[in-house]
Amino acid sequence: MIVKMKFLSITGPKADIDRVTEEYLSKYEIHLENALMELTNAQSLTPYFEINPYKDSLHLAESYYDMLENPDKQKGKILSLENALDLVKTVDAKITALDLERTEMEKENDLILKHMRVIKPFRGLDYDITSLVKFEFIKLHFGRIEKHYYEKFEKLIYEDTDTMFYQCYADEQYVWGVYFFPKDKMNKADIIYSSMHFERLWIPDEYEGTAEDAYQLLVKRREALDDKISENQQQRAQLLRQYQEDIVGAKEKLDSLSQQFDIRKLAACTKGEADVFYVLCGWMSETDAKAFVQDVSGDEKLFCIMEDQDHNLYHQQPPTKLSNPKIFKPFEMYVKMYGLPSYNEMDPTWLVAVTYAFIFGAMFGDVGQGLCLTIGGFLLYHFKKMDLAGIVGTAGIFSTFFGFMFGSLFGFEDILPALWLRPMTHMLTVPFVGKLNTVFVISIAFGMFIILACMAFHIINACRTGDTENIWFDANAVAGLVFYGSAVTVIVLFMTGHALPAGAVLAVMFILPLLLIFLKEPLTGLLKKKEDLFPEGKGMFFVQGFFELFEVLLSYFSNTLSFVRIGAFAVSHAAMMEVVLMLAGAQQGSPNPVVMILGNLFVIGLEGLVVGIQVLRLEYYELFSRFYKGTGRAFVPFAKKVNL
Repeated sequence: MIVKMKFLSITGPKADIDRVTEEYLSKYEIHLENALMELTNAQSLTPYFEINPYKDSLHLAESYYDMLENPDKQKGKILSLENALDLVKTVDAKITALDLERTEMEKENDLILKHMRVIKPFRGLDYDITSLVKFEFIKLHFGRIEKHYYEKFEKLIYEDTDTMFYQCYADEQYVWGVYFFPKDKMNKADIIYSSMHFERLWIPDEYEGTAEDAYQLLVKRREALDDKISENQQQRAQLLRQYQEDIVGAKEKLDSLSQQFDIRKLAACTKGEADVFYVLCGWMSETDAKAFVQDVSGDEKLFCIMEDQDHNLYHQQPPTKLSNPKIFKPFEMYVKMYGLPSYNEMDPTWLVAVTYAFIFGAMFGDVGQGLCLTIGGFLLYHFKKMDLAGIVGTAGIFSTFFGFMFGSLFGFEDILPALWLRPMTHMLTVPFVGKLNTVFVISIAFGMFIILACMAFHIINACRTGDTENIWFDANAVAGLVFYGSAVTVIVLFMTGHALPAGAVLAVMFILPLLLIFLKEPLTGLLKKKEDLFPEGKGMFFVQGFFELFEVLLSYFSNTLSFVRIGAFAVSHAAMMEVVLMLAGAQQGSPNPVVMILGNLFVIGLEGLVVGIQVLRLEYYELFSRFYKGTGRAFVPFAKKVNL
């Protein structure tokens, strides 16, 4: 059902808005509207501009809140504003210091890795690098050369140079080494090696001893640095664990205060420098609104006006808030997928819950599989709070019920007696048609009943909004209800062997409603006293009306036949289980348990999914399309209700 709403206009001194928000509004759910948009007739209102002072601190609190382990499961401390702000500053200072320290260590670690990459290929040079660099007459350069260039250099050029190349390391692409040359031959040596694409590398000069000594020193420094970085991360994690309850409490406090402060975005202010007042407008449930008015009745600084939709000065459509019993609650998901009902529209949740579960059960009737769906669905709904699981559990109850009606237990039809009929074998004789499967005939009869009920709901919704055309002349209005109801009555009388009404009665029952549907636009205009009953011309009206009437008649027929799928899936389910039993060898009297289990799981998964989609299609196209628009807007409380 849709919760009845009241519109509230709240006014008070501008400086008092925070007190009112914290003391009163935080205890109730209110859907706020933009006061400037609502009070368009008032000329002396301005926006309420102020910068949120909690925004930066809240941003920090949220960032540290996200770093906690399972923050949603943590219970926060109750903190005052001052304590929350101090806590955020304290944690931010400590975390920032640790992060800066880690950043410096990571920079140093990157530098060590860079030096290690340079020194590593020269570990084969078993000489003191410092002594080599200090040679007076012989100089050396470190570097690498591509392997194919090195091979050419070694064969063709090396013997004719005044240099000596010492290879330290080689891989598939490069050769690393050192070339020595006389001090006075440096330019010539560099030109020769550069022509062979020798790439110079500079060994850091802060290390002593051999390249291996320098490399091992770097390894030790890096290991020590890794330990420090790990210790830094542990200190950071420990700090977050130490303050986790405070962080959660600070985040909740600042979030609440920030939301309360942001109420100014939807408020308006009166003009002037003195005696400035704020104005807030919004919707509350009737229960909350009455309690709120009673709560503020003794507050001299607060003035509140309560109105309902019929006496709403601002002509705003109320938002929609659904309130249904727990068993129907999961089915609100399907309603919201199609669209929320508008405030004056009927809430179809209960209809969806009953018809969806009932039709699903009829199409998927099996005691064992139904119990599996019921138990599995409700367990998931209990632990995971999944609406779809709740729908599956409820549908499973009806699957179990129809399983008893059809006498089916995990596909076996010789264990339980059929309390009603066997879908595959039970036949019914239909006049002029012959024998038809009984479930097909019953499915069509059920569809007729559902269509008639949806037409009645369409008329109810139209009466609520005062829509003349949709009350009397639409294909789903009174005219359509009389025509389709007459057709159903004639079919039932004919199939049961009863006499049909006289020709004059049939003419009134069929022709008059069709004429009303055909002339719905001019008749509506006539009732509304419009001057131009045929705005597009009479010729165009009659041509268009003829094809629309033909489409209406075709839709009555196709929509009715659409319900045959209920019986078709009931039969196909039984047929699929016969295949599973055949594959398991049930005909020999000893079915394979593994095949039975896998077959039942396959049928539950595949056919359960297909049936669920087909039932949803019936809900949307055959039921909702007749009476439901789903043009409502959701009731969104400005802030979470605080339980004081």
